[in-house]
Amino acid sequence: MADTELAQAQEAISPTNIKPHRLNNYALACALLASTNSILLGYDIGVMSGAVLFIKENLEISSTQVEILVGVLNVSSLIGSLASGKTSDYIGRRYTIVLAATTFLIGALLMGLAPSFPFLMAGRVIAGIGVGFSLMIAPVYSAEISPAMARGFLTSLPEVFIVFGILLGYIVNYALSGLPQHINWRLMLGLAAIPSLLIGCGVTAMPESPRWLVMQGRLGDAKQVLIKISDNIEEAGFRLSEITKEASSDHLASSSAKWHGQGVYKELLLRPSRPVRRMLIAAVGVNFFMQASGNDAVIYYCPEVFKDAGIHSKKMLFGVNVIMGSAKTSFALLSALFLDRFGRRPLLLLGSAGMGLSLAVLGMGSKFLEHSSSKPTWAIVLSVVAVCGVVSFFSIGLGPITWVYSSEIFPLRLRAQGSSLAVSVNRLVSGVMSMTFLTISKKITFGGMFFVLSGMMAAATVFFYVFMPETKGKTLEEIGALFEDKTTSSSIDDGREMR
Repeated sequence: MADTELAQAQEAISPTNIKPHRLNNYALACALLASTNSILLGYDIGVMSGAVLFIKENLEISSTQVEILVGVLNVSSLIGSLASGKTSDYIGRRYTIVLAATTFLIGALLMGLAPSFPFLMAGRVIAGIGVGFSLMIAPVYSAEISPAMARGFLTSLPEVFIVFGILLGYIVNYALSGLPQHINWRLMLGLAAIPSLLIGCGVTAMPESPRWLVMQGRLGDAKQVLIKISDNIEEAGFRLSEITKEASSDHLASSSAKWHGQGVYKELLLRPSRPVRRMLIAAVGVNFFMQASGNDAVIYYCPEVFKDAGIHSKKMLFGVNVIMGSAKTSFALLSALFLDRFGRRPLLLLGSAGMGLSLAVLGMGSKFLEHSSSKPTWAIVLSVVAVCGVVSFFSIGLGPITWVYSSEIFPLRLRAQGSSLAVSVNRLVSGVMSMTFLTISKKITFGGMFFVLSGMMAAATVFFYVFMPETKGKTLEEIGALFEDKTTSSSIDDGREMR
């Protein structure tokens, strides 16, 4: 009888049954601080799209060197993303965020002071390592402090800050484009040191992730954090019991003080169980398609695309970028606000299908402009609208949901390093895309490239429909059951009904 009453009490205060009247302010503040780190990547993407025009002329580098310069940050971020999982399991989520901001700060200063191309490359390599750390750790930290009913919103905040950073980069491009050529691009790149310095200091005021604290055996500290990020003490107690139960089932509780993520890659890659394999396929797949969509490459090289379409004024090119950035930011905010209401799958499928259609329209517009000597205004406007459509649908679906999904589907012991592995694929594909986009486009034209990317998004839509279950409203500890065999999941559900 007592066991039945205890089960009913726990069910009553379960986060999935609580309908909060407002978002916990402390949890929101922590997620905002952690996600602010992501503004650094967005700023680099946005500002580099304009700065590279001046760098190419000032340093007299070739198109191939431009591709290497743009892509090397994404390739070097692979180092940071691979190292971030093990690092965050060892030193904690909070100090990994500080490490990411510090590394980017050093890289930004080197880029801003660069006297030559090799010096500039060195700065981008170091900044890229910081980006790799931040892309993994911000969503994982946000997911681990978030209540189930608001996790989609809080974990999508890194993408909101990325797109805000892109818009900020565009605005800086526009504002500084009139300065002398040897000064403007250095200021554009060096200004990134300011937010990274503020972020590194601000994050020190954040609490550690309660789930990481449980893995270290620090249950008292974990409870204090949970009380702050929960609506009441009962909810905090329930969340703590759920986390400790999962830690016990993962054999972390008895040796938590010594556990620093050892053996995780072996479990993920060498002998994964069927549920873990499904999680890995889903996480790696969504990260692969996020960059295979060509979104980053389109943003980096948007001025090149529109120069080819007939817009030659740098001011006008940067103005188009600001319009595109504004659309991207607006839809990222819209998606974040509705992610917990409509769920991951509907927005992801809408976003990928919309991207495929927009890329096809952009391909048709580009093809028409390639074969037209007069460059009609309607075709240029159509291409601008299509680019805005591409980035807007990306911000609705793949942009925020990739980070949300990657950080929430893995169990506690695998979360940091599983997300790290998935983000590493993201960074690798991003590097390949940004370092080959111009070369391939010269071979098959920009229009042909956009048709290829449209086909890629059609394949992505099918993949998301087949391999990615809905996680809306589930606690992190409940999500694992979605990837179990159907017979096992049915047995678990039947058991719950019997209780």
